[in-house]
Parts: sequence; structure tokens; C-alpha cells
Amino acid sequence: MYTGDFAFAQKYYHTIVNTLDKFYPSVTSSETQLITKGVGISDSYGDYAFLGRTGAVTYFNALYVLALDNAAAIAKALGHSDDEARWSARARKVSNAINADRWDNANGAYFDGQCGVTPCSQHAQDGNSISIVSGVANRSRAESTLFYLSKNMARPYGNAFYDTDALGTNFSQRVYAFMSYFEIQARFLTGKVDSALDQIRRMYGHMSRNDPGITMWEGIGPNGKPYEDGFTSMAHGWSTGVVPALTNFLLGVRPTGPGFSTWTIKPHPGDVKWAKGEVPTPNGPIKVFWYSSVDSGIFLLNAVAPAGTKGKISVPMFDSESVVYVNSQLVWEKRLSRGSGAKSDEEDGYVSVELEGGTHTVSVGFTGTTPNS
Repeated sequence: MYTGDFAFAQKYYHTIVNTLDKFYPSVTSSETQLITKGVGISDSYGDYAFLGRTGAVTYFNALYVLALDNAAAIAKALGHSDDEARWSARARKVSNAINADRWDNANGAYFDGQCGVTPCSQHAQDGNSISIVSGVANRSRAESTLFYLSKNMARPYGNAFYDTDALGTNFSQRVYAFMSYFEIQARFLTGKVDSALDQIRRMYGHMSRNDPGITMWEGIGPNGKPYEDGFTSMAHGWSTGVVPALTNFLLGVRPTGPGFSTWTIKPHPGDVKWAKGEVPTPNGPIKVFWYSSVDSGIFLLNAVAPAGTKGKISVPMFDSESVVYVNSQLVWEKRLSRGSGAKSDEEDGYVSVELEGGTHTVSVGFTGTTPNS
């Protein structure tokens, strides 16, 4: 989706087929249709940080759904319609199984793994967050899950990756930016922008204020100290998730077609006043600058996208009386679409405009104003 490298995708397509159609079924329970640690060769696998989880781990299965849907998108791009249909259908089957088997109705979040014949009474940041990112969780369950994570796992230096210490000492006090990325992503996707920004500020702010003053810690432990003392890497790739989080959601640029042949620009400003960035694509960069003033009800976005591409720009509406201009031309007013290519998205408070590549200014203001400067 980012590179548009069809040759690479085609060369290794057989690996996707083998992984999804041979390996994953070999570690899937025929009874539950869930990947289950202990089936096939999976028993010896300790996953990241060598966590000793057992049974139908939610994290593994939510990742599986994400892999199936991403593979289906690749299959579609390469013209393999049978694979696309099969993987999409399986993703829905696994998703349904997660919701039927892994949901903890009493706490409003997904269980982690299995303890004997019953789910373990613990909840992990990874499985809950990726259940939202992958679309396993519906809107109601997504909001419930994020509330649970905030209530039980928020620490002054980020959000912990477990709510109890049942699986390991101090796990309820340990923060991994690695897995926090998926929670931050889930919060943006669910419209919980303020909590996403708060989590970024707590976690990366803590890193920046403490020795050695950089935001690349491998992990944060109790009382905000490096989680493995002097053995903790302070220059670790696990902390880089903030880059796609800010690019994809705060700035708002994401590909919707291979190689950004189609794209979306949908900022999630929250209390941030402005953002500026440049996203590389195979046909040239997408450049975006936006300015936001919630108090005055004004939002201004300038975008430059490569010729020959097309996309959708979505701008937030702060007031029911707001109007939207594209290149100084009124396209939307009081929930009535005006002008070609303009349409309202009332569900999440955005107005979306479909545009060809080129230079565009999309602005939100009030009747009789064109806040293009």
C-alpha cells in the first residue's frame, strides 16, 4: 500500500499463501476456530518478550484477522479474487470466534489467554488494542475496551501492557511503547483523540524528561524507570510507533490504494493547533498543512498530492452552522451537499470531499467567510 511494489508482492505471494493456508490452520483449534497455543508446533513459541501465554490468546487471533484482511487486499490488487474471498471470509469467521470465546462481559474487555479450561482473569493491552484496529470489536465493544484500559492500566508514564501481575512480576506497571502504538491507533480510529494525545504525551513526555532525554526506550518499568535497569535499550525500534500514529492520524495521511494511487487525508486535531508534514509516495510526496481553531470554528487544510492520483479529504466540523469551501468555492452548507464531488459524513462529524491529485485548500468556516489564509 505504501510502495506500490507489485513485483515484490508477486514474487513473495506464495509465502502469503503458505502462511495463511498451511501454517495458520496447523495451529488452529478445529473446535473453536481460534489459533491456540499448544496446537501443532505452537507450544514452544513464547511470542514477544517470551510471554508464557497459553490457549486461545486474543493477541494472536486479532493479529490473524489483521493478516487475513491485509492479505485479501494484496490478493485483490494482484487479481487473485478466489484468495481474496477465502481470506476475507475466514477473517470474519475468526473475528466471530474471538467475540464469542474471548469477550469478558463482566469487565467489558477481551480476555488474554486460557488458564486450564477457563479464560485467565487478566486482560492485555495487545489483544484488546488490535481487536479494535483489526475491526474485530464493534463500536460498542471498542469504546468499552478503551474505557477499561484507561481505568485499569493508565500510569503517569504511559499505559501498562497488563492489568495484573499474574503472568509476570510488575507486568501491571510495565509500559511498552511497542504495544502502546496499537492502543493509540485504536483510540484515533474510535474518535478518542484526546485520550490518544494524552497517552502520547504521558509516555513520550516521560521518556523525553528523563535520562538520556530521548524517546526511544525499549520499555518503562515501575516508577517510570527503565524496565530492565542498565540492560534496557534506550535506542529501540519498539518506540517508533509514534511516527505512523502522528502521520496517519494527527496529520491524517493514509494510503487507500496500492502505492497511494488513492489516498485519504483525515486529520484528528484534538487540542493540537496545527500540523505540517510530507509523506513520500512512489509518484511524489503528499504535502499537508492544517490549522485548527476550535473556539472560532475554523479549520484550514492545504494539501498537495501527485498528479494521476485521487483521494478524499475529510475536515472536522466544529459547529452545526459551519460551511466548507474547496479552493474558495462553497461545496457544503448546513448538511446539504453542494458542488461536484462533495459529500457529508455526519456519522463522525466530518465533511469529506473527493478530489484529484494537485494542490487544494479545504477550509471550514461560516457563511460569507472563506478562511483560506
